[in-house]
Amino acid sequence: MKKLINRPDDVVREELAGVALAHAGRLVVHTDPHWIARADAPVAGKVALVSGGGSGHEPMHGGFVGPGMLDAACPGEVFTSPTPDQMLAATRAVDGGAGVLHIVKNYTGDVMNFEMAADLARDEGLQVEQVVIADDVAVEDSLYTAGRRGVGATVLAEKICGAAAEEGRPLAAVAGLCRTVDERSRSMGVALTSCTVPAAGRPTFELGEDEMEVGIGIHGEPGRERRPLASATEIVETLATAVVADLPFRAGDEVLAFVNGMGATPLMELYVVYAALHRFLEESGIAITRSLVGSYMTSLDMAGCSVTLLRLDDELTRLWDAPVDTPGLRWGA
Repeated sequence: MKKLINRPDDVVREELAGVALAHAGRLVVHTDPHWIARADAPVAGKVALVSGGGSGHEPMHGGFVGPGMLDAACPGEVFTSPTPDQMLAATRAVDGGAGVLHIVKNYTGDVMNFEMAADLARDEGLQVEQVVIADDVAVEDSLYTAGRRGVGATVLAEKICGAAAEEGRPLAAVAGLCRTVDERSRSMGVALTSCTVPAAGRPTFELGEDEMEVGIGIHGEPGRERRPLASATEIVETLATAVVADLPFRAGDEVLAFVNGMGATPLMELYVVYAALHRFLEESGIAITRSLVGSYMTSLDMAGCSVTLLRLDDELTRLWDAPVDTPGLRWGA
């Protein structure tokens, strides 16, 4: 294992120290328990958005804290759900009087702990809604979840709902919009290598030089099947065929196409994938009207990518285009 770390047990704590120093004035990093908030939180009269999950997926979620996206994020240990006390502390801190929306990826620990935190917050008189994102078409159940995993659509939901909250929409409307994004999104990923968790010191699974794992999750869990390594075009055909068929997306749809790197894939390769995806969708009569290409929801040092499609309408497009100012995503601000 070759990693730029000191001790595996200190990785998350030292990462958060770096975040606090790099983004001083924009973000506030709290310890004991750990959570990250926008520097101006709470924002009076605005619905607050809180998300979180295990570390190792950066910039998800702490990199998406700021105007136009999240008000707070709760980082757990590597690939480990944050605890209810983290979520409760963050919820209390960013509540500006209009309620708090928890955006939760569908992993068993995340769902259970966010539900517990929401119940505790409600006992204190806070207004809390929860939306679970479950967009992965690869498997119905995995090592980490009951039902579909929450993957790339989480980034899209945090951005779109963050814009709606900035407009002053009420909690029920922001939560409803989040459910719409989840319902209209589908994703699937592929791995060319495993990732290595610092505490384990070895790859989570083994792949031969001529193999790829199709349908992986963001924790390095195995996917739908193992296949011989294929070209970028063939990989896109595999992923996009499954994604398009599942909603299903149809000719005439306008979509946001999100090509996401898993942590160790060069941007050059992600653009090769995007070009192949554009050709595939064009041939299917599906128009890409918005796009996002880059490593936004990673799995440590895994080589590979995921493809997410969101069926757009005028409202979703406008909210996607709205200004955002976070370490991991920024435009129009």
